[in-house]
Amino acid sequence: MNAVWGKVLRRLGVALLSLSVFILGISGYVGWNLTHPPKKALQTTPAAVGLPYEPVSFVSREDGLVLQGWLLRSPENRLTVICSHGYRQNREQADVPLLPLAKVLVEHGMNVLLFDYRNSGESAGEMTSVGQYEVRDLLGAVDYVHSRQELNPKVALLGFSMGAATAILAGAAEPTVAAVVADAPFADLTRYLEANFSVWTGLPAVPFNRTILAVTPILTGLQPEKVSPVQVVGMFAGRPLLLIHGEADEDIAPENSRELQQAYPAAELLLVASARHVKSYQQESMRYEAALLNFLQKVELAH
Repeated sequence: MNAVWGKVLRRLGVALLSLSVFILGISGYVGWNLTHPPKKALQTTPAAVGLPYEPVSFVSREDGLVLQGWLLRSPENRLTVICSHGYRQNREQADVPLLPLAKVLVEHGMNVLLFDYRNSGESAGEMTSVGQYEVRDLLGAVDYVHSRQELNPKVALLGFSMGAATAILAGAAEPTVAAVVADAPFADLTRYLEANFSVWTGLPAVPFNRTILAVTPILTGLQPEKVSPVQVVGMFAGRPLLLIHGEADEDIAPENSRELQQAYPAAELLLVASARHVKSYQQESMRYEAALLNFLQKVELAH
């Protein structure tokens, strides 16, 4: 009998070991692919919406990766808006859609800088870090604007999804950023991933969500705990922040923006009924434009 039980236990041990190796292998494969998505090719240019543009390149702050973008200049030069795109997107952010919105900003006297994050569009880099290193790219864009003496140095950031969270991180780190507009940001990357990996991967939340989150930093060196807008938003220290969120957003729930506003009560919050992820502009374009332009006008006039 003892020999039989011993054989059963050995087989059970082998089965559990095999299952663990399988789960770890799948988790590592998924985590690697999520942080190394293929670049999304550009499909158009600002000329498609009637805007002249200047192709530009500049480097990320700290690690010097070469980033590519478009500069849209307004003769009025009232303010410079740097746009910050989302995960697996590029400077076009076609799902918003961003180019028509950029045209509105230019027509109202603002310069607009659109650029590709690392490992996106035409920029250098091979890994997407969902904010940890992208913040360096955005700060490099701020440095670039300040290096162009003909541009208004007062900078506002306009971000979407991952780019919205990154814009908050950059605004907290760089006091020369006058204001941030964050459309559909997450409040804390670790908590978001723990709850939502299964949405991205199609794998069962248990055991994969936490396993992917544990394995991916080992493979990539990334530290999701460093990407926590809610932990740093207080460093805005009175500077303006406009949060925008669709109430029907199932990718990043609107509770994320509510949490950010609770952490930084000076923030304004625009909720758009029935709008899904980064679809607030598409859902209610006139209301969106009015809120954005009113906010940026106050930023322009502030000392």
